[in-house]
Amino acid sequence: MHMTGNEKQDPDSTRDSRLTKRHYAELRFIKFLNPVLMTVPFAFLWFFYYSAKVNSPFYLKGNWLVVALYFLLFLLYGRTYDAFLVSYNQVSEMVYSQVLSALVTNFLTGIVIWLLCRYFRYVWPIFSVLPVQAVISVLWSMAANRWYYRMFSARKTIIVWDMRHDMEQMIEQYGLKRKFDVIMEIPSKTCLRSLSVLDPAEAVFLAGVHSRDRNKIIKYCIEKKITVFVIPRIGDVLMSSARHVHMLHLPMLRLERYNPPPEYVFFKRLFDVVFSLILIVLLSPLMLVTAILIRRDGGPVFYRQRRLTKDGKIFPILKFRSMRVDAEKDGVARLSTGENDDRVTPVGRVIRSLRIDEIPQLFNILGGSMSFVGPRPERPEIAKQYEKDLPEFNLRLQAKAGLTGLAQVYGKYNTDPYDKLQMDLMYIANPGIAQDLRLVFATIKILFMKESTEGVAAGQTTALDEKEPPEKNEKK
Repeated sequence: MHMTGNEKQDPDSTRDSRLTKRHYAELRFIKFLNPVLMTVPFAFLWFFYYSAKVNSPFYLKGNWLVVALYFLLFLLYGRTYDAFLVSYNQVSEMVYSQVLSALVTNFLTGIVIWLLCRYFRYVWPIFSVLPVQAVISVLWSMAANRWYYRMFSARKTIIVWDMRHDMEQMIEQYGLKRKFDVIMEIPSKTCLRSLSVLDPAEAVFLAGVHSRDRNKIIKYCIEKKITVFVIPRIGDVLMSSARHVHMLHLPMLRLERYNPPPEYVFFKRLFDVVFSLILIVLLSPLMLVTAILIRRDGGPVFYRQRRLTKDGKIFPILKFRSMRVDAEKDGVARLSTGENDDRVTPVGRVIRSLRIDEIPQLFNILGGSMSFVGPRPERPEIAKQYEKDLPEFNLRLQAKAGLTGLAQVYGKYNTDPYDKLQMDLMYIANPGIAQDLRLVFATIKILFMKESTEGVAAGQTTALDEKEPPEKNEKK
């Protein structure tokens, strides 16, 4: 089950009836120990090498301040990449996230060192600590994972379902069986006849349950101190954007169409212009080489395609061509089936796996038709197909289309449109520079995750062909 990244509190540190105060404190200490251990190699490098290289040598407090800055940067990116979620992540996921956090932290600290030292060559030694940090990460992740599952057995879990019946398979697919021991799956109507059926549970998943039924179940679970995991519906996500107002001596919730503060719009556009220009300059050699390789295969270098952005406006998205020129000679708009798609050229397979084909969209961002962060722009033909089954799909057009977004970071290429829509609406519900920056940095993580680019099944034209969305099923 994908985490949304919007949680106010770290899931591992959520207190429940099974966590004693001692175990809770131990868990917090173990997680705090990781950034401390990952900072130690840098501290040695700073004190025994860099402290003598800076233009104006620091006193002892100044040296410790640099080490503290490194610690805070690693902690920030570790939380951005979910590097410390012992109970939800597998060992390999934690190691990947921690090493990536260390790499980004080393890069940013290297910039600071460049500003403090006399010569640019002093920057490179900081990356020598990365192998040591990788070993520390492996050892910590293995030890923390083993400790957690020795101390806490899997929660007895009951899945209550209505419109969606795939939660147990997803729990198994994402390696969470050691976290959730599914002892029962029951339809919501059966559960409501006798809520006491939930009494043996330590955790309850509500999958596609109607709001009026769900509220009764949630109240009962809270009263019985049972942890509840709710898969939201579109109405729930829209409600998350509500503003609290007091009117007529009553508490009220006010909802309206996406209307971000003007200062947010200004700084978001400023960020788009400045960083798209910087990246275009920095990546220009890579774009030149890519263009030459594509041109050798024949056909145009760039691929222009009609896409939808804010308020349904159509714009030509720009990509490096990764498919044959006649990829859609039958006139049917279809998504890619992934690495087995025979329409993809040899060069296209490489640039797709490395996301190089997306780089020309920097010109779309510079021109203003796209932003760095926002709902991914869909093709008008495919959007129409989605809207037949999911009329609410056009709600994602409230905001400008983006190169990356919540659905791209926490979903996949072939994620069901209903789930993607919910994630897009979650982003739209809480506009803010901090969220945009977090998603930009979180995107770095998925660049190297092969599963994030999984295509649709062979024979499908859209990601909606496998199953109907809950909202449509409910109307039947």
